[in-house]
Amino acid sequence: MDWVWVRDDKQEGERKSTAQLSCIATTIFMGVTAFHRRRHHNHGRLRVLIPAISAVSGAMLLLFLLFSFLAPSPTHNQHLHHLPLRPASLKNDVDDDGVSVFRVPISGGRLDRDIWSSTLSKFYYGCSNASKKFADAKLITQSNRYLLIATSGGLNQQRTGITDAVVAARILNATLVVPKLDQKSFWKDASNFSEIFDVDWFISHLLKDVKIIKELPRRAGKMWTPYTMGVPRKCNAKCYQTRVLPNLLKKRAVQLNKFDYRLSNRLDTDLQKLRCRVNYHALKFTDPIIEMGEQLVHRMKMRSKHFIALHLRFEPDMLAFSGCYYGGGDKERKELGAIRKRWKTLHKSNPDRERRQGRCPLTPEEVGLMLRALGYGKDVHIYVASGEVYRGEETLAPLKALFPNFYSKDTIATKEELEPFSAFSSRMAALDFIVCDESGVFVTNNNGNMARILAGRRRYYGHKPTIRPNAKKLYRLFLNRVNTTWDVFASGVRNYQRGLMGEPKEVRPGRGEFHENPAACICENTEAKEKMESGPRKLGKVIGATRKDIGEVVDDENDDDEPEWPDPDDEEDQNTPLAFVLGQALT
Repeated sequence: MDWVWVRDDKQEGERKSTAQLSCIATTIFMGVTAFHRRRHHNHGRLRVLIPAISAVSGAMLLLFLLFSFLAPSPTHNQHLHHLPLRPASLKNDVDDDGVSVFRVPISGGRLDRDIWSSTLSKFYYGCSNASKKFADAKLITQSNRYLLIATSGGLNQQRTGITDAVVAARILNATLVVPKLDQKSFWKDASNFSEIFDVDWFISHLLKDVKIIKELPRRAGKMWTPYTMGVPRKCNAKCYQTRVLPNLLKKRAVQLNKFDYRLSNRLDTDLQKLRCRVNYHALKFTDPIIEMGEQLVHRMKMRSKHFIALHLRFEPDMLAFSGCYYGGGDKERKELGAIRKRWKTLHKSNPDRERRQGRCPLTPEEVGLMLRALGYGKDVHIYVASGEVYRGEETLAPLKALFPNFYSKDTIATKEELEPFSAFSSRMAALDFIVCDESGVFVTNNNGNMARILAGRRRYYGHKPTIRPNAKKLYRLFLNRVNTTWDVFASGVRNYQRGLMGEPKEVRPGRGEFHENPAACICENTEAKEKMESGPRKLGKVIGATRKDIGEVVDDENDDDEPEWPDPDDEEDQNTPLAFVLGQALT
């Protein structure tokens, strides 16, 4: 088997320095011995020199021993630096200099599972139809109530707002005006709803659930200014009825501002299923976006039957927001510190603590090592959905060395093809969304808005594998990887990732954001499952598998360790352009 291997450069340097001191001391000692052999020639002069030389030699030996004792081990921050990939090696666990190496195999190895699908996914399916008791919108909508919302953030944060706005209108028995998209935040995208989503499909598909109109009607022939207000996050049905309904009855038209995650995760089942009908069926991208996205998917599948889509999320704004440190010295601290000032509510961070608590994105190299440990070999094709990666090619080089079949929309589409979308961040994000949704495996490097939305969608449409790194526990493995073997490292990765691979029922119902875990919209084909479990033993390991083996959460030790990830999109005060901030940091 071929390997690529990594060595600890600092330990090597310390050993070389120690060896040099040893050589110097030995040379002096041998010189003293030689002097003794020739002592009959210059006896008088040597009586003075020999004690002096012996003292110097003894001092050097003491210094050598002291240096060996005090030589520092790698610090906690060392693992954040990219350990360079070396040429392939077939040797033992040490190189020619006797230095220990961390060997990474070229292949993914042989595992007892299919790395491209879930064994039990065929026994679960998305189900979001309304129950018989869910009244038609025509019967409950009040003609004098209009609800408007102004979304907030980037594409996927706005998507959550749109989804929840439909449910809020249903709770209030109001007519919903097509939501306004955020055009003023950091993303600076001037697109309106109809330029990203098929507005006619949106209205017609939800006709029986909520009445939706494109714009607020005129009042007495004049433009009508709605009453504006806000609602707290995670507001439940009663909250809307007590906070919003009185104003709606009085003002007739109410606009809810900064509308994102303003609806509780815990609602009646019919309202949860309405959420799913909106998110997974009614919100459809426009034809130009779908056509371009499908071309990107087709080009990836022409290269390989299966491919991984990686939401790398290693842009400067994400790293600055997380408060993490990646070994770039004062330059990095200055650059990311300047960007971090954009969020006025953020406090000074402790990078080591953030890393230990699993709140830092993995480096591209660490993502690559995790994937190799999970069974994905060098021949696997990877599509990277990402903005501009911090430090660019220097940062991506280790990941590309592990997975050279490395693509993005910019490498598989021409500049002319992307030109209609390139000036609009939300439309470009929509293209990545489509490719990630259609990928064989989706890997997220944080738990932000896109990660949550796609995780839920992939559960709903067949539990397609979705890998979420257990950053808190993987941190320990990455920290100590140069001191262990690949087999031990890979075994640790697979153990820590149990329950975070997109398997059915690996997340308890009601846990986390509903958009990430739409449990009310996942149904089980119990008849087919029982038939399989009662079938012949030749079906193999699935029959005798425990709930833990298949990823189903019992009392999963990894579940409680998952941090509640922050997302830069969620914060306010994002109006300072990133290019300006970076420019200020570098001047």
